[in-house]
Amino acid sequence: MYRISSDKLKEECGVFGIYSKSIEDISQRIYFGLISLQHRGQESAGIAVCKDKRMNYYKEMGLVREVFNEKILKRLEGNIGIGHVRYSTTGDSHVINAQPLVVQYIGGSIALAHNGNLINAPKIRKEMEKQGYIFQTSIDTEVIATLIAKNYSYGLEESLIRTMKSIKGAYALNLIYEDKLIGVRDPNGLRPLAIGKLDDGYVLSSESCAFNVIGAEYIRDVEPGEIVIIDDNGINSITFSNEKKKALCSFEFVYFSRPDSILDGRSVYKSRIEAGKILSKEAPVEADLIMSVPDSGTLAAIGYSEESGIPFREGLIKNKYLGRSFIEPSQDMRELLVKLKLSVLRENVEGKRIILVDDSIVRGTTSKKIISMLKKAGAKEIHVRVSSPPVKYSCYFGIDTPERKHLIASEYSLEEIRQRIACDSIAFLSEEGLIKSIGLKDNICTACFKGDYPMEVPDTLCKFSMEK
Repeated sequence: MYRISSDKLKEECGVFGIYSKSIEDISQRIYFGLISLQHRGQESAGIAVCKDKRMNYYKEMGLVREVFNEKILKRLEGNIGIGHVRYSTTGDSHVINAQPLVVQYIGGSIALAHNGNLINAPKIRKEMEKQGYIFQTSIDTEVIATLIAKNYSYGLEESLIRTMKSIKGAYALNLIYEDKLIGVRDPNGLRPLAIGKLDDGYVLSSESCAFNVIGAEYIRDVEPGEIVIIDDNGINSITFSNEKKKALCSFEFVYFSRPDSILDGRSVYKSRIEAGKILSKEAPVEADLIMSVPDSGTLAAIGYSEESGIPFREGLIKNKYLGRSFIEPSQDMRELLVKLKLSVLRENVEGKRIILVDDSIVRGTTSKKIISMLKKAGAKEIHVRVSSPPVKYSCYFGIDTPERKHLIASEYSLEEIRQRIACDSIAFLSEEGLIKSIGLKDNICTACFKGDYPMEVPDTLCKFSMEK
């Protein structure tokens, strides 16, 4: 499968879970929740449910609407359920690696859905294989499940605490374990996880936007280093880490999350508008109109327009029904795919000085093609403004970034980038401007901009990123 949006950081994954004694259509509600999180992963989807300590699940490759139908959902009955949409960052893209992962152990069954990436999973896996443990998948999620099963004799809470203290990296987890719905967030809070209230039960979701569609009310976010255990008694909270460095991924606000989500108390919508306003102050330029690279650059473009007074107009029309392409494209076909995805509104472009706002530039390949299309449509000048800092470093925490040699800002100066994408000027939002727009002070991860990772990354991972 070829991803048409090849000049963006690739999505992570999305997790969603419900606990309720009275709701009969839990699988259907999880289905709708997963559709709301579809932007976080489009390779595979799955749902696992538990009823009377019996686990049932279904997962397959494809989008949520392709994987599930009414007949399948009716088979998935239970009072606890979790779901997952996947974009592979570790492990091959095959159905065996789809989630939720369901494992059998001496105490029963565990279902686990994971968003993130463990940096010490290969080491743990190798040690456990030497001890005779057998792994069925190539994903780091199985390491977590196996550790929980290994520690089961310590009891529910202690087995979870011991497991979480063993793993390192980024993770937001939804588990079905001992007839309970469990949510866990890594000590740095790199990956988001929100709690919602639904009738007599609770909901866990990667983003609060999924609550709206099923009628749940956002309560709060799971804290970094917190385990929440949900059952008939409500929510029991356990803190397993007091890590002082909080580091919610900044790209959640830049690109990944839906605008109608709240992350750690901050509105994604407002942060993107504010980023555009700050960008206008940092990098003003005379122009006739402002336009965005849809859809992720639109809010920043509106903010830039509001601050500068330059009118915002549509100049690029996005084909929202293109979906996924299973063509393995030649270079010429890649050019065609960009044109299929975006078309130019010539009457708004011809003869105009344009400020083109995008949320990020990773490789620069798509930006170059878009600028070429606008110039062919008669644009007089094109000034690119980017509402995030230059991406210079790879991520090891659940985002599929290219190796550094393919990150345009890692290899070229600002002027060289301008020349390569053939625009009249280019400017990126400063790191200080991004932090200010989000409003979480220094409690966000900006490692992809400056290489300052929130935890030590194994040399083998860094070397692999440079050489592969």
